[in-house]
Amino acid sequence: MELDEMKSTWQALDRRLGQQHALNLQLFRESMLDKTRRGLRPLILGQMMQIAVGVWVMILFASFWVAHRDSGHLMFCGLLVHAYGLLLVVFAARNLHLINRIDYDAPVVEIQRRLGELRAWRMSIEAPVFAVSGCFIWIPAVLVLFRMAGADVWMNAPSVVWIFIASGFVCLAAVYGVVHWSRRPGRERIRKALDNGNVGSSIRRAQAAAENIARFEQE
Repeated sequence: MELDEMKSTWQALDRRLGQQHALNLQLFRESMLDKTRRGLRPLILGQMMQIAVGVWVMILFASFWVAHRDSGHLMFCGLLVHAYGLLLVVFAARNLHLINRIDYDAPVVEIQRRLGELRAWRMSIEAPVFAVSGCFIWIPAVLVLFRMAGADVWMNAPSVVWIFIASGFVCLAAVYGVVHWSRRPGRERIRKALDNGNVGSSIRRAQAAAENIARFEQE
C-alpha cells in the first residue's frame, strides 16, 4: 500500500472514530439530560402540592381573620397564618421558575449554573426562612384552631400563649445551635448532611447527571 493510500485510510478511520465519539457523546448527553429532567420531577410535583396547600391555607385562614375583624388578637393570628400560606405559594413558585429556566439544549456549563442557582436559593434562602418561621407559625395556627373549636386561649389562658412563644424561641435556639455546631471543624459530614437535606435529593441527582456529562465531554 502506498503512503498516500495509507494516509487516506488513516484519515478516514480517524473521521469515523470522531463521528463515533460524537455519536456516543450525543447519546450519553441525551441519556443524562433525560435523567436530569426525571430527577427534578419529584421536586416539581412537591412544589405544585405546596402551592395547593398554600392556597388552601390562605383561603381557610382568610375567612377566619375576616370573620374576626372585631377581635384584634384573633385577626392577627389569622393574618399570620394567611401570610404563611402566601409564603408557601411564593417560595414554591420561585422554585418552579428556577426549574423552568433550565435550558436542556444549552451547554452543560449553563445547565450546571442554573442548577447551582436553584441549589443556592433552597439552601441559602428557603431553608433558613422556613426554619425560622416553622419555629413560630404553629403558635397562631394552634390558637386559631382552638378558637374554631370554641376556646379563646389568648383571652382565657394568656400564660399558655407565653409558654408557646417561649417554646418557639427554644426551638429557634436549638436550630441555630445545631447549625452552628455543624459548622465547626471536624463535623464536615454533619454539615454536608444538613446541606443535602436542605437542597433535596432531586437537585442532587440532577447535578450529578450534569457533572457526568461534563466529565464525559472532557475525556
